[in-house]
Amino acid sequence: MNRISNLRPVEPGQAPGSGIDAAFEAQRRAQLARRPSFDRKARIAQLDRLRDTIRRREVDIIAACAADFRKPASEVKLTEMLPVLQEIQHTKRHLRKWMRPRRAAPTLGVFGTRARVRPEAKGVCLIIAPWNYPVNLSLGPLVSALAAGNSAIIKPSELTPHTSKLIADIVAETFSPDLVTVAQGDAGVAQKLLALPFDHVFFTGSPMVGKIVMEAAAKNLTSVTLELGGKSPTIVGPNANIGKAAKHIVWGKFANNGQTCIAPDHVFVYRDIAAKFNEAVRKEILRVYGKTLEAQKATPDYCRIVNDRHFGRVRGLIEDAKAKGAQILQGGQTDASQNFVAPTLIANVSDDMEITREELFGPILPIIEYVDLDKVIDRINANPKPLALYVFDKSKSFVEDITTRTSSGGVGINLTVVHFLHPNLPFGGVNNSGIGAAHGEYGFRAFSHEKAVMEERHSITHMLFPPYSGFVQRLISIVVRVLG
Repeated sequence: MNRISNLRPVEPGQAPGSGIDAAFEAQRRAQLARRPSFDRKARIAQLDRLRDTIRRREVDIIAACAADFRKPASEVKLTEMLPVLQEIQHTKRHLRKWMRPRRAAPTLGVFGTRARVRPEAKGVCLIIAPWNYPVNLSLGPLVSALAAGNSAIIKPSELTPHTSKLIADIVAETFSPDLVTVAQGDAGVAQKLLALPFDHVFFTGSPMVGKIVMEAAAKNLTSVTLELGGKSPTIVGPNANIGKAAKHIVWGKFANNGQTCIAPDHVFVYRDIAAKFNEAVRKEILRVYGKTLEAQKATPDYCRIVNDRHFGRVRGLIEDAKAKGAQILQGGQTDASQNFVAPTLIANVSDDMEITREELFGPILPIIEYVDLDKVIDRINANPKPLALYVFDKSKSFVEDITTRTSSGGVGINLTVVHFLHPNLPFGGVNNSGIGAAHGEYGFRAFSHEKAVMEERHSITHMLFPPYSGFVQRLISIVVRVLG
């Protein structure tokens, strides 16, 4: 942790404004020249270099995240470093298979030809990363981009300046700038980047900004992967294991101080077990983070809100709920001097409260009691499709009913958040919560163009070519009847 003095935040606007165009052009030229030689071995070599740098800079990564929002060292290892290192390892193991052209079986209409689908690099890609998991969500997509044979410019968030500066350092010591480089700065730098004709844009952030990214990309007909968010609901059924549910929900909600796009946003709990569930969650909060306010402030295991503006937003949500009749079952205390918001459990929630409308993105957990599951499902379906939905219950039919009747990016059954770490699952949203998918082979495909290649061998399609004599017309009619 003593190496934090070596890290200096970048001032807003300090990023290479005029250098962006030059960096983009350098990558575009190099990409064309590199394409024939950037084979599997070359890609794996770059991934190995990234892995080695991340391991070597572990202390710096922990220090930077601590400086930006007091992220615990164990959470940095688990949620920032592990996903990237696992992505590298998984990619290396499977890259040969992913890169291999896939045979497309012929049909009668194209008998006598041979066809295959050949994945190829899209080209120069832009990765716009958020502040909540600055290392994970910058370097994780980069693994997929490199595996697919692309070059990339990374735009990390200015809200975590120490970590963004470190990401720039890691990239600079690992890659040549015509392969990977970092553009630091504020929204103005992002706008300048988005004006360029990238071959693909991978954006992680809010739905509101996602719309801006998609609009900008459309001007250049650039493909996009949008990893967004929304209000991920949790349903605790009548036959749930209350202890297990409490443990998973508390961890998924309050890790990273609730600043997680797939954190449980609110909980629907069956009324008959609500009292036991609320008490179990309250006890779990006290067990994990401390039994007193002083202990919660002092624990090294509890993150902070990233900046004053977001702290004010989260505190305002709590104050609005209290003013409108909410009951604070646990927490609710704040300290502006350190952007501290205690783990907060809220009951008696009503629809006129801001916590029911806005993505919370903080350590606030509203509890909503229900009796009729149909009304819960109707309420979920009336809102934008969430990035994640969680169900806790022992009944398979109960879980299947909810999974079938709702739409979400992913579903967690008797767990929260962990599906992000599964390398063989697609991670992505639906509509308002995202477009496209990431991780593993899905990430490789997101950064790849699947080129159709078809080869003539001994087909008879030339017999259908003009001039359309009587014989050809009769032959075409036969083909249409047989194949159509």
